[in-house]
Amino acid sequence: MRALSTAASGMLAQQLNVEVISNNIANMNTIAFKRQRAEFQDLLYQNLERVGAASSDAGTVVPAGIQIGVGVKSGSVYRIGSQGNLSATENRYDLAIEGRGMFRIVLPSGDDAYTRAGNFQIGPDGQLVTDDGYTVAPGVAIPEGARDVVIDKTGQVQVLLDGDGSLQTVGQIELANFINETGLEAIGDNLYLETAASGAASVATPGSPGFGTVLQGYVETANVNAVQEITALISAQRAYEMNSKVISAADEMLSTSSNLR
Repeated sequence: MRALSTAASGMLAQQLNVEVISNNIANMNTIAFKRQRAEFQDLLYQNLERVGAASSDAGTVVPAGIQIGVGVKSGSVYRIGSQGNLSATENRYDLAIEGRGMFRIVLPSGDDAYTRAGNFQIGPDGQLVTDDGYTVAPGVAIPEGARDVVIDKTGQVQVLLDGDGSLQTVGQIELANFINETGLEAIGDNLYLETAASGAASVATPGSPGFGTVLQGYVETANVNAVQEITALISAQRAYEMNSKVISAADEMLSTSSNLR
């Protein structure tokens, strides 16, 4: 009975759906987290009577045919890159991106990673770093004794030193863009790696054509909508229950046929 395997594939699909939704909900308070959506595809069909096949010697054809679906499969888990809300902080090193772009981070291996999370800090050598201590490329060093740090919308970093009444430029924040941000590989810690699917990174200063701007003293919140996720969770749960009922019904039908005398 095809219904058993078909319904089983539906249960597996909804299990994946719930896992994606649960990850979204778990990261509601993760800075700059981008929610994901599970997408599915129907499986191959069994043709019991092929559509368009000849039905007589007079040239008539089967108008609809008989195709029986055999279930569902996971197509992809798509990342939604919509802008999150901006939350004000009292940290002058926090940066939020308004619009497109990602910060470029240098990993300990020397490779580049990318992130939307701008909750930065100052390392022991004065470098602007992530909360894991990874350097924000291309490297911004805050001089010792700086009384104030100002980062404008274009990413220019200026400091006010003791005994000097004018701002001095000490660095420039850069942003990276990808033709397909969904194709980036998430590696955890709010970091992404470039892949063949994402395309090569295009780097420019904030405010350049096609690039967003930065806002000092703010961080971007997760773009997870709690009501939307709970609604999707209830829908997935109901779909899972219905598939389980199909398995129960198919089992009862098999039991009835096996008990025929």
